[in-house]
Amino acid sequence: MSPSRNRRTRWVAGSAVALALLFAGAATVASARGEAEAPGPRTPSARSADAGFARDMAVHHQQAVEMSFVVRDATGDEDVRRLAYDIANTQANQRGMLLGWLDLWELPKTAPEGQGPMAWMPDGGHSGHSGHAMQGMEGMDHDGALMPGMATRTELDRLRAARGKPAEVLFLQLMTDHHKGGVAMARGCAERCTVPVERRLAQGMVEAQQSELDLMADMLAARGAAPRP
Repeated sequence: MSPSRNRRTRWVAGSAVALALLFAGAATVASARGEAEAPGPRTPSARSADAGFARDMAVHHQQAVEMSFVVRDATGDEDVRRLAYDIANTQANQRGMLLGWLDLWELPKTAPEGQGPMAWMPDGGHSGHSGHAMQGMEGMDHDGALMPGMATRTELDRLRAARGKPAEVLFLQLMTDHHKGGVAMARGCAERCTVPVERRLAQGMVEAQQSELDLMADMLAARGAAPRP
């Protein structure tokens, strides 16, 4: 990787973490103060977009953390390992916040009876997605891909078995799909959630993950590969 691309890798990855931590800090302070800047219920209901996003994004983030730890141990490439660390650190922190809000609202971490993943978004989040970003979302056998962009169990097994450059490419492709799905979910919350601090966190996710998508496209190109169609 060229020195200029290496510098960009470090700058974008570091900026994404800084942005995420900035939003996390603001969200924590706002939650502690019981901020209520916009009309709507002070405590969301279990079937609200606020609760649905918190539940679903916590699951979505957990898979990103898992994939990041897998590739960290599968390659010695410092740029990929650095990106994986930044993703794992950022998304683990955000996941803790989302689950903490559910506790604060005294809401369960599982969906209400009869409401599956992504029920809080129109069409279950199907609108505007194609290809691998929606893989496994339709039909009974989704192979573990519960939400937009999530890797299937088969794909996770392939990632665990891969080493070196093949592991790097597969991770970057899977995480690109994962981020595309995550961005769509975060935009949905930014539009539909009623808790201001949660909307701001969602918008921060959109901005940080868009930056990482650009970075991962460059990293794939440097390895003679490209995002999956």
